[in-house]
Amino acid sequence: MSKPINILLADDHNLVREGTREILEHHEDLRVVGEAGNGQEAVDLALLLCPDVVIMDISLPVLNGLEATRQIKQGLPQTAVLVLTAYDDDQYVFAMLEAGAAGYLLKNARGSELVQAVREVHEGESVLSPAIAKKVVQRLARDKKAPPVAKPLDALSERELEVLRLAGRGFSNKEIGQMLVISSRTVQAHMANVFSKLQVGSRTEAVLYAIRQGWISMDEVNEVKAS
Repeated sequence: MSKPINILLADDHNLVREGTREILEHHEDLRVVGEAGNGQEAVDLALLLCPDVVIMDISLPVLNGLEATRQIKQGLPQTAVLVLTAYDDDQYVFAMLEAGAAGYLLKNARGSELVQAVREVHEGESVLSPAIAKKVVQRLARDKKAPPVAKPLDALSERELEVLRLAGRGFSNKEIGQMLVISSRTVQAHMANVFSKLQVGSRTEAVLYAIRQGWISMDEVNEVKAS
């Protein structure tokens, strides 16, 4: 059996954390390793525990979820941050994803949706629908205030770039595998290589990086799959 996904919970409501922990720990592949009641505590615990996934609320005392996410991603680029919040405004969605969050989920989601989202962001998938993913990538790519991105240590291979282009169009690992006639596990391995080379933790970050570097054009990203 593969090792469980280690999760850190960051929410200022004890009841929410207790309920979330109970939902997650009903599954053998998920393990909550820590809980934080404010943003600063979330950053400190993340740097100490190095979790695979941080489930982050936006409205947190001491340090808000946006700044906490920025600091966690700066120190732990491979840790996936999954936003779990009551706020669905565009300003929050874009700000959190630009800060490095791998996914965005509302608190009215079902427990099964949360569990699936944790697994997906851990595997480098996006929990956003293809239409939202396209909207996010387009907006972030046009943001002239976005910080400059350093060059990767190694250039991507042709296959890795091909996989990244399809990911930018909203296809899942399984769908990419079917299109390229390779297994979804092989696709996952390619995406893991991409994340490692670019030092990012999510598809959105990887696609945005590639756009900023000129490896992927906006026309390619605009060719989103039909719903």
